[in-house]
Amino acid sequence: MITFERLRDALTGHASDVLVAQPTDVPPPPPRGWETDAVLAVGTSGSTGEPKTVLLTADALTSSAELTHARLGGPGTWLLALPTTHIAGIQVLVRSVVAGAEPGVVDLATGFRASGFAAAARPLLATPGRHYTALVPTQLARLVATEGPGLAAAREFDAVLIGGAATPPALLERSRELGVRVVTTYGMSETSGGCVYDGRPLDGVRVRLVDGRIEVGGPVLALGYQGGERFGEWFRTGDLGRVRADGTLEVLGRADDVIISGGENVAPDRVERVLTAQAGVREACVVGLPDPEWGQVVAAAVVPDDPAAPPDAAGLCAAVGEAVGRFAMPKRLVFVPELPQRGPGKVDRRAVASSFG
Repeated sequence: MITFERLRDALTGHASDVLVAQPTDVPPPPPRGWETDAVLAVGTSGSTGEPKTVLLTADALTSSAELTHARLGGPGTWLLALPTTHIAGIQVLVRSVVAGAEPGVVDLATGFRASGFAAAARPLLATPGRHYTALVPTQLARLVATEGPGLAAAREFDAVLIGGAATPPALLERSRELGVRVVTTYGMSETSGGCVYDGRPLDGVRVRLVDGRIEVGGPVLALGYQGGERFGEWFRTGDLGRVRADGTLEVLGRADDVIISGGENVAPDRVERVLTAQAGVREACVVGLPDPEWGQVVAAAVVPDDPAAPPDAAGLCAAVGEAVGRFAMPKRLVFVPELPQRGPGKVDRRAVASSFG
């Protein structure tokens, strides 16, 4: 398990071995050549293809933390509410080491609860200085679902970073209306975690689009994949993006998730945004299913606010048709109690697709 103390030793050169997140029964091969510069090995989720192990240096990790503090208004005390088997949770510890302040910790043994978040936040918020935390959209949704200690605590943080998955616009709007200082983040293990905040790269981080694909460069880049390629000046992500009129980056979803139905390209993220903007919809996941006539058809799994009274399915499909086009309308739509997860805040699209049979 990666702890504040172990990570502090690794970042300050007092650890003899590379820290490994998501350890397995099979020990990783010993580092060789350029790999020996790494202090941390983080497994990717394997959302497309085989999972890989990302190797990160102390410089990349600390650069990410320092740039984050610069963007947020200075170092502060962090509340850890994410597992340290993934880069988002690990970065909370890195930022804490850089700030010189041991973080508070939310007990996740029985899952994330608003009451547990409030209990862990209370003593931390009583300390002087700035206060930060990082959450995934599902956790934020639970905090703002009702007025209570969890929402009250969330309001007191100077910034609540949200990442791990696309955040429904309706959830962002509601959270900000309730007084939560939400900052959306985009990044991955290969970029030491979040490197684009509210659509704008951290200072020193470079972002460009090549054939619609997002590429990232700068001091936060990992060394490369263990036993595989070493990264160069730029890392080519698996995500599609575009630049809005105000110059901010909009992430459109993974290139491999694009659905081709009847010759039309359908971006699942775009359909999901329309669905989650409708009344009575909490979450949605859109996938492509094989079809002999269309090649693929659009299918949607929707989590309603009230399972006993879900919104009208035909109305949801019509909303997609009006906003995106008839070609993007789900041909199959089911209501589910929750979406399967494959990591903190990440929906398991493969599991969703297989659930349609």
